[in-house]
Amino acid sequence: MPLLYHPAMSDARLEQFKKMAAQFPDAPMAHFSLGKALLEARRYAEAAEALETAVRLDPQYAAALVSLGDAYSGAGQTSRAREVLTRARDTALAQSHASLAEEIDERLSGLE
Repeated sequence: MPLLYHPAMSDARLEQFKKMAAQFPDAPMAHFSLGKALLEARRYAEAAEALETAVRLDPQYAAALVSLGDAYSGAGQTSRAREVLTRARDTALAQSHASLAEEIDERLSGLE
């Protein structure tokens, strides 16, 4: 599923999310939002950095774990992607999110 990217709008969003992460450094959602915007822009290394912060702040943040796996995958770090996505799947199941676990299984099966 290709991500659509509009440079001008996305650059403004990125700046907004960067400010939010700086203003609220202890808020996992701020770093997750920044990471997702960077992921949409295909800036995988930067996305991974923001998403790692979100996961460090909230280790049970399943959506952040999934996005971190996507960032690693996009950056060509397949083994790290597999490791994080497996952790995301376990987290999703522990939180009774079976549909998210199925989505993660699809991502895992698509890794090379």
